Amino acid sequence: MLPRHLFYRLRASGIIGDEARVVRRYRHTRLEAELAEPETPKLMVDVVIPSEEGVVLIRRGSEPFEGQWALPGGFVEVGETVEQAAVRETAEETGLNVELARLVGVYSEPDRDPRGHNVSVALLARVLSGELSAASDAAEVAVLDPGSVELAFDHRRIVDEALGIEAVDR
Repeated sequence: MLPRHLFYRLRASGIIGDEARVVRRYRHTRLEAELAEPETPKLMVDVVIPSEEGVVLIRRGSEPFEGQWALPGGFVEVGETVEQAAVRETAEETGLNVELARLVGVYSEPDRDPRGHNVSVALLARVLSGELSAASDAAEVAVLDPGSVELAFDHRRIVDEALGIEAVDR
């Protein structure tokens, strides 16, 4: 129900005159607000592909962080699992077909991505086939020592944690 103080303020201002009509409108507006879809973070994947020479990295071809090195990855599409998105994004950006080995972690800091609140599921992967070839929004792809380049987003933390997992698994 419309709070009494709000009703009297609106009636005094001449905006309303019929209490029943105002109450119906107030209830309808509240219902619309309750039924509206909540704003939630977008879901992403990042894939760590280690090798003896380093880690597979892409040079970003678009903003944010255009020109900087990053892990292969991107947004999960509607109807797609996180695992499917990781394999798809890796193939699109690097030309590599991968097998996912394990979860590295979930990264959800609200300010990790300047485009908005995006939550990333990071996965460790190994190469099954393919040749390194930059495509999609990757300007370049290479295997690099991740300590020798500046990484975009929070990818330094993801790589460090993934390589820590890899060392434990050996």
